[in-house]
Amino acid sequence: EVQLVESGGGLVQAGGSLKLSCVVTGLSLDHYTIGWFRQAPGRIREGVACITNRAESTHYADSAKGRFTISSDLAKKTVYLEMRSLKPEDTAVYSCAAFSGGWATLFSLDYDEWGQGIQVTVSS
Repeated sequence: EVQLVESGGGLVQAGGSLKLSCVVTGLSLDHYTIGWFRQAPGRIREGVACITNRAESTHYADSAKGRFTISSDLAKKTVYLEMRSLKPEDTAVYSCAAFSGGWATLFSLDYDEWGQGIQVTVSS
């Protein structure tokens, strides 16, 4: 069974850092695109970053460029999202997801499997 489980969320002050983890089981991580998405109350879900492990490429939304870093550890079957210089606007439920196409995309409808989501709150 495919499972994606996020961890590492919580409360952080503006300007601080947080590192999220997504442990992926039941699929070959190196053949899937793994994306991070977020959804704040009253807003649509938006893509934050993705990593295509076969091509060893990363892609970021404009809001994440320069502040967030996505990476993977294939041996640990884990994808990370390091977030720096956090802003209150980053507050949202963050979810990781897997896309079988294997190319870069931040469109949520492309993704096949989803984690349960984890809360990130940035205070000011």
